[in-house]
Amino acid sequence: MPRQATDIRSSAAVGSEVARKHDSFIKKIVRNPKTSFALAILLADAILVSLIISYVPYTKIDWDAYMSQVSGFLGGERDYSKLKGDTGPLVYPAGFLYIYSAIQYVTGGQVYPAQVLFGLLYMVNLGMVLFIYLKTDVLPLWALCLLSLSKRVHSIFVLRLFNDCFATTLFHASLISFLYQKWHLGLIIFSGAVSVKMNVLLFAPPLLLLLMKAMDISGVISAGLGAALVQILLGLPFLLTHPVEYLSKAFNLGRVFIHFWSVNFKFVPEPVFVSKGFALFLLAAHLILLATFAHYRWCRHEGGLCSLLHSKLVQMKLKISCLSSFALRPFNNHNSNPRVLRTEHIATTMFVGNFIGIVFARSLHYQFYSWYFYSLPYLLWRTPFPTWLRLILFVIVEFCWNVFPSNDYSSILLLGAHLTILAGLWLAPPEYPYVEGTNQKTANIEKKSS
Repeated sequence: MPRQATDIRSSAAVGSEVARKHDSFIKKIVRNPKTSFALAILLADAILVSLIISYVPYTKIDWDAYMSQVSGFLGGERDYSKLKGDTGPLVYPAGFLYIYSAIQYVTGGQVYPAQVLFGLLYMVNLGMVLFIYLKTDVLPLWALCLLSLSKRVHSIFVLRLFNDCFATTLFHASLISFLYQKWHLGLIIFSGAVSVKMNVLLFAPPLLLLLMKAMDISGVISAGLGAALVQILLGLPFLLTHPVEYLSKAFNLGRVFIHFWSVNFKFVPEPVFVSKGFALFLLAAHLILLATFAHYRWCRHEGGLCSLLHSKLVQMKLKISCLSSFALRPFNNHNSNPRVLRTEHIATTMFVGNFIGIVFARSLHYQFYSWYFYSLPYLLWRTPFPTWLRLILFVIVEFCWNVFPSNDYSSILLLGAHLTILAGLWLAPPEYPYVEGTNQKTANIEKKSS
């Protein structure tokens, strides 16, 4: 009997503790105005999405093609060159097929239930984006509402049902992992996003730089292998049967998009637009600007990009030498302590790196706006511009993406806005990348455990 009474008291104490923590969590939300405002934005946008699905006509673009490609896959076809729809052959990696196969199973291939599903996806994605903004704390409270004010992005999600929506959502999930220094988990999710659509690779160069800052070479390699393993496992049914067709179709980096549908560089004559010379020029500009930002902005506190690479090379040599020298092991352990990156530095590096790729992309179709819209307020508030100019640039970009069909003037205006934002990001003072004292804390933990 006394034992039963003890168990009852113990259970009551546990229940009381859970209730206390729950009340504390609710109070924390209520007391934090930004969190409360973010929840209000989610609620308002949920109502807006419901109204859009109910009253705005669905626009048929790629849905039937997606369903045809999925039907071929479910019917047993493993040759990527034979998986086609009414808009052409399948050009996305295998993750796309698995996701849309599941959607076809759940919705029966019907548009309305798919719209409801994409509405839920939109809300999940917006929730994660708001969490990223709260975590980095870059925007003022009122500016968070900009994240739900895009007519084009609402259309991309619930009126067009593009696979860009899944790629974007998975990327934001991976970014949250990176903000919590969960690099291996984040790389796995990031690879999942790439398996839906290759545009996510625009984030790869800044991500590699962050990995080198946060981990030693062995950590970077192991994280990269994990990401590669995801691609291999997802593509295995096709790699085992028709590997050349799969790799050439799903990872075709040389695709030339149709000039008519492009939102950017529409002012460039079509013969120039589709030429290899123009593509190489944009690629060179992209890579040069990435290297410039990496050297003078993202790695400024490490002495530049070359200095960071040299330090990693020295660290790798020390690690190799330690394999044959027991005496140097303590020294190696001390110098390979992980450094914790600040959340603002992670988000800024990722968003700016992707934005550079957007600026110099040869073709941006309307659904591609989802690739960077959610980073746009963040980027604007990292510039030294006054608030009125930030808002004007935001409105200009949104306006250009809603001109249909795009024309020379809207295309030039969009490029001008992009270049202005890029100039502002260049003029912004570089932020210190590391959380203070992380190396010392790690060393103290290791000393206590030894």
